[in-house]
Amino acid sequence: MYSSPTEKQRLRIPAATGLSFLAGSFFSFRVFIMLLSVRLLGTSEQAGVEISLVLNFLLLALVAFQTMGAADPEGASVLRLASVRWVFLFLCVSCMSLFWSATASMPAAIVYWCAMAADVWMVVLLLHMGSVKEVATSVMKGYVAGACVIAIIAWLLPAQSDLRLGDEELLGPNQIGYICAFALFFAQYLLREKMGKWGPATFILAVTLLRSLSKTSILAFLIAESFLLMKDKSIRRRTKITLVLAGLATLVAFSGLLTSYFDIYSNAGNSPETLTGRIGIWTVILGEAVQQPWIGHGFHAVWHVIPAFGDFEARHAHNELIQQFYAYGAVGVCMLAGLYGSFYAQVRRLSSPSMRTLWFSLLIFVLVRGLTDTEPFDLSLPLWAIVMISTLIENGRTLPDTQPVGNPPAQVTRAIQPSVLPSTL
Repeated sequence: MYSSPTEKQRLRIPAATGLSFLAGSFFSFRVFIMLLSVRLLGTSEQAGVEISLVLNFLLLALVAFQTMGAADPEGASVLRLASVRWVFLFLCVSCMSLFWSATASMPAAIVYWCAMAADVWMVVLLLHMGSVKEVATSVMKGYVAGACVIAIIAWLLPAQSDLRLGDEELLGPNQIGYICAFALFFAQYLLREKMGKWGPATFILAVTLLRSLSKTSILAFLIAESFLLMKDKSIRRRTKITLVLAGLATLVAFSGLLTSYFDIYSNAGNSPETLTGRIGIWTVILGEAVQQPWIGHGFHAVWHVIPAFGDFEARHAHNELIQQFYAYGAVGVCMLAGLYGSFYAQVRRLSSPSMRTLWFSLLIFVLVRGLTDTEPFDLSLPLWAIVMISTLIENGRTLPDTQPVGNPPAQVTRAIQPSVLPSTL
């Protein structure tokens, strides 16, 4: 029996939201896969990385299989968005750079690029399965849930020698702090849209962010949230005061830990975790970058290529601008400006001041974080997140123009109630 497109779409939505939740959970939780594989299963580090990559590709295959035959008009034209076109340009340039990449392992570089592209393609396919808002909010819910699991596991792990959360060899506190901070913006969106009770999750993530002692993520988050509290007039003044007081109370509760960590940090010398150490990394990688200033050294050209800094071997430049300049030269700098600039332009066109301020605060967070930290391959604002948020913004902006024919808005319906029609009718 033939089903109408509306009925088909309604049948696709549960699968779309379920897979979207699973994808979001994977995006956040995968930083722990290698740690759990090595510590619990006794595998090697390489095997742990391979397990994570295999799960990534299997999830893409599952999403691709589920979306066979789906053609949702809401997500069908993502390429009309400038920010999404920049994402695909970045993927194309980074793929072409494999031909001249100075990577220590070309097979590993190809697999890592495929994993980065798989994340983007996964989100694009999910957006074709059902309502854009349903899919996007499900991804956010999954990401927040996965981040909360990370937070709980991080608290159970023994503290590192410098008192921070994580594992000395397999998982740094900066990764934990970044995941928690990024998830907090998604949690705030869900709270604003009344998509469930995410208050406890927000508390867990905020406390874990502070406990991670990830200086870059904490500072970037505080700057972004300060902007949010000052600019967002939809938040009541009492709520703002309560949040500030709660933050101060948390700082007081952790004052002893913060003091102890500051003493350790002050005596760390030229450690990569200090500003002096970061400047050393920037100097070395920038010195290499200017040797090939136009097209860079290619994808995955830092690990085992840049000399180690004592016992520390850098996976990236610890600065997003330097990282893109090293990897793709002047082309990379232009792409970085295009990606963030187009995202900013799209957020600026939002009609809702509250949502505009939220996404601006997220952009502030990734820009500040990018000053002293970044990702080995992706951006601080992941490519998949740019696609998802951009499509969500555009869908919300154009929604009023897509009223179905024959169903007038509620205001019009109320205006023609029989009680107010002339009695001659």
